[in-house]
Amino acid sequence: MSDGNPQVFRYLKKAAKRIIPLGLALYFIPIPTAIFFAFGLVDVTRNQPLSLFLFDKYFFGNGVLTWLISPFNLLIDVISLPFRNKGIYGIDDFPEKYASEINFIIETLKSKPEVLTQMAEYAKTEDRAMIFFKWYGKKLPSPIEIPEFENEFDYIRTIGISAFNAHRSTGLHFGPFRSTIRVLYNLNRIESDDVFIEVGDHRQKWRDNQLFIFDDTLLHRSVNESDELRYCLFADVLRPSHVPGVLRIVVAVTQFVFLRVNYMFYKNWTFIR
Repeated sequence: MSDGNPQVFRYLKKAAKRIIPLGLALYFIPIPTAIFFAFGLVDVTRNQPLSLFLFDKYFFGNGVLTWLISPFNLLIDVISLPFRNKGIYGIDDFPEKYASEINFIIETLKSKPEVLTQMAEYAKTEDRAMIFFKWYGKKLPSPIEIPEFENEFDYIRTIGISAFNAHRSTGLHFGPFRSTIRVLYNLNRIESDDVFIEVGDHRQKWRDNQLFIFDDTLLHRSVNESDELRYCLFADVLRPSHVPGVLRIVVAVTQFVFLRVNYMFYKNWTFIR
């Protein structure tokens, strides 16, 4: 047997795993499958650059749940109009009240350098660790006390701190829900080209800008290939909208219905409680 045959066999096996289930779905439930596929095409083409890898990842890889939720996410895009989903945001893209809450939680952590010392004790033996203070609007017990995060926020729904150990990164993945926008603020400045977040064809090195705001249903990854621990505030803020009350209800329902599903997206993380 030639050396190339095993590679051909693996390629054909991989193709069969994708084509056969899709073919069966089109045969037995053609209309729902076609509708979902159409929603998925609209959703996935928001990513740039378009590639076979992107489509394979979305429809047959870890983007399958994002695909199945795509009708819901596209509905949220419509509800949020005329605030268009920009994919990658600046703080000035948010209405003043939204931006005020984002700035408040950032300034709160900047005023508490001892938090990083506490976080280091919890995270130093973990590849990737995470502490939640709020989860989709629900207060959670935390081993680190930050009274300001116990406030009731109008637009901030999730607050946490993540820690990447040295030479630890995520793979390319899609987030699940688009009723909120992900806010990241790098808490410790690392002077390295190898510490960055990548969304599609956009790469932001944390040493250049500590703040990054984006739609995490886009394909992305976080990278720390430096020799240092990297700490990051992350928060979910409601999509800018003329009907924030509707989105608050959507997020509350999401938290209740999809709690277990959403934790699947964090299965490679250690949760510190």
